[in-house]
Amino acid sequence: MKRQTKPAPKPRLLLRIMCAGGTPLGPGRVELLELLEQTGSISEAARKMRISYMKAWLLTKSMKPVVEISRGGARGGGVRLTEKGRRAIALFRQMENASVAACGPAWIKLRRLLLNGT
Repeated sequence: MKRQTKPAPKPRLLLRIMCAGGTPLGPGRVELLELLEQTGSISEAARKMRISYMKAWLLTKSMKPVVEISRGGARGGGVRLTEKGRRAIALFRQMENASVAACGPAWIKLRRLLLNGT
């Protein structure tokens, strides 16, 4: 019987973008933006992320250039991403993927060093 080897896991990088005077983006904010786009609701996005509504509201409010928030009322409120928000998500994911790819060769060496000491 041939022994199957598991493929080496990909590195997991946490990319955080901090722009002076701009909206900071990291994995949590991008996940929130993606859920806001899917659900149209801050409370539903918060539930899916297992964070409080207040935290989701404050994060959403801090990202005003990429979201449009409408208050509740008779017809209910909601949130939607702007075109800038959709582009920000796409660019963040592109940077994330490029970072993982760029780290590939060094990741293999680091993993080997940490597992085998060689």
